[in-house]
Amino acid sequence: MFPERFSNLPAYAFPRLRALLDVHEPGGAAMHMTIGEPKHAFPAWVADIIAENAEGFGKYPPNDGTPELLEAIRVWVQRRYGVGLDAGSQIMVLNGTREGLYNACMALVPEQKGGDRPVILLPNPFYQVYMIGAISVGAEPMMVPATKESGHLPDYTALPAEVLNRVAAAYICSPANPQGAVASRQYWTDLIRLAEQYDFRVFADECYSEIYRGEAPTGALDVAQELGADPERVVIFHSLSKRSNLPGLRSGFVAGGPESLKRIKQLRAYSGAPLPLPLQRAAERVWADEGHVVENRHLYQQKFSIADRIFGDIPGYESPEAGFFLWLPVKDGEASALKLWQETGVRVLPGAYLAREVDGFNPGKEYIRVALVHSNEDVERALTALRSCIYG
Repeated sequence: MFPERFSNLPAYAFPRLRALLDVHEPGGAAMHMTIGEPKHAFPAWVADIIAENAEGFGKYPPNDGTPELLEAIRVWVQRRYGVGLDAGSQIMVLNGTREGLYNACMALVPEQKGGDRPVILLPNPFYQVYMIGAISVGAEPMMVPATKESGHLPDYTALPAEVLNRVAAAYICSPANPQGAVASRQYWTDLIRLAEQYDFRVFADECYSEIYRGEAPTGALDVAQELGADPERVVIFHSLSKRSNLPGLRSGFVAGGPESLKRIKQLRAYSGAPLPLPLQRAAERVWADEGHVVENRHLYQQKFSIADRIFGDIPGYESPEAGFFLWLPVKDGEASALKLWQETGVRVLPGAYLAREVDGFNPGKEYIRVALVHSNEDVERALTALRSCIYG
């Protein structure tokens, strides 16, 4: 009655967390630090633009994005990465990047690779949509550990040739969720050269690219252009959710080669949900404005400094390079999350819920993920309670 390909789908992280914690009373005022939902203020003028264009709710929106929004994104990519794209043929607006990360598999992964079932590579831990995208197209999702030993990024270059010959696509998240690791220029170079050698696409999830501490993270398209790679080799995904504190605007984009975007747009024409016109009008200006992004980044940098001060002497603590999560080492992530909730009211996510067990090893089991999305005062209070409760 139900499709077998979804028969062993694990429970999604947040319902699983509720089942663990909600049967217990919090040990203090509840502080939710589980989900990556920004709490900083978004630009006040966003609401004004939506109101000014409210009549647009009475129209079907442009499926691929307004020309003005596509142009704003093109200019942003040029400014941020120095990569020139054609707004009409190489960019498409997304209703949140999760849509694009899923539909990239639906549109671009072949039924077979060299006569075999295709493989889709993903880091472990990983954003759950990567796995469901692979399963939905009948590909084999192969989780590659992204651990401290590998710099918290997956080492796809270490895979054997018999696996790489079957790879149709590889997901990579940089800056990484949950660890905050950033792919270096050399990492992207090695991955893109590998993709060229074995003829697979790189799906570069760069949604946290504008929240960083030192230098701006290198972009996948930037490196692909430097290498002279096939224009269809890399597909990138970006969002206003984290960059601009606008998760509810659902404004993101996908960009890549003209043939890749042609296929993604064709799928969107049949099954997609375009962004409402007033929201596209707001997004046009948000992508064009960098002032609020600089301010936002500064606020996160302050929170990471707080975390460094509180946890800097904890064995195994690693200060994230980017993003807004802490990936804290513990003996058991699930037990630690439960203890923290019962004793302090601070709610965090067990790392195992973001990963899968492979060969008896779950790389997230001995971690908890903590989202630093609240005010400095609330973050300091919660992290101080966390340290006392978990580390003594």
